[in-house]
Amino acid sequence: MLRALGQRLARRRLEANLTQSQVAERAGVGRRAVQRLESGDPVTTVALVRILRALDALDDLDGVLPEPGPSPLAALERERGRRQRASGDRRTPERPPRPSAGDFRWGDER
Repeated sequence: MLRALGQRLARRRLEANLTQSQVAERAGVGRRAVQRLESGDPVTTVALVRILRALDALDDLDGVLPEPGPSPLAALERERGRRQRASGDRRTPERPPRPSAGDFRWGDER
C-alpha cells in the first residue's frame, strides 16, 4: 500500500514538473523524506501531510477518510424527539349562541 501511494505521489510530482528537491523545499521537509515516501518507505504523518500540501493533494485525503455521518442510533434518538402529528389550530372557533330556555320548542306547539 505504501509503495502504491508513493508511486501515485511521484506521478503527481512529475505531472507538476517538480523535482524531489523542489517538493521538499515547498513542504519544509528534507529531500530524503520525499524519496522515502515515493519509494514506499514509511515517513512521519507530519511529513506526509506537508508533502501532500506541497503537491496540492491534501484535499484528496478527504476522499480517503470522509467525515463520518451520524450513527444509526443518533439518528434514531433525533427521530424520537420529533412530533408525529400536528396539533391543529388551538384557538377556539366561534360557536353559535346557545338557545335560552324560552327558545326551546317540542315541535307540537301551534
